Amino acid sequence: MTDPDLRRAILARVAGLRPGTTCCPSEIARDLAADWRPLMPAIRAEALGLQAEGRIGITQGGKVVAGPDLRGPVRLGPPA
Repeated sequence: MTDPDLRRAILARVAGLRPGTTCCPSEIARDLAADWRPLMPAIRAEALGLQAEGRIGITQGGKVVAGPDLRGPVRLGPPA
């Protein structure tokens, strides 16, 4: 799985969300591989890049968050 593959998967999932909803990055990983856990660091890294480009939003506890030091569960959605 390449970084461009992950970016496309993230963007496709976010684009398919109903208005006002978000998704967990693990949902994207599960769509891509049966052994999905090893994909999580790369998906989070690509999501941060997409957020920096203004293409998606990342929230934690309902608040917009950013930065490479994120810990814990996050949600992906359209940019705020």
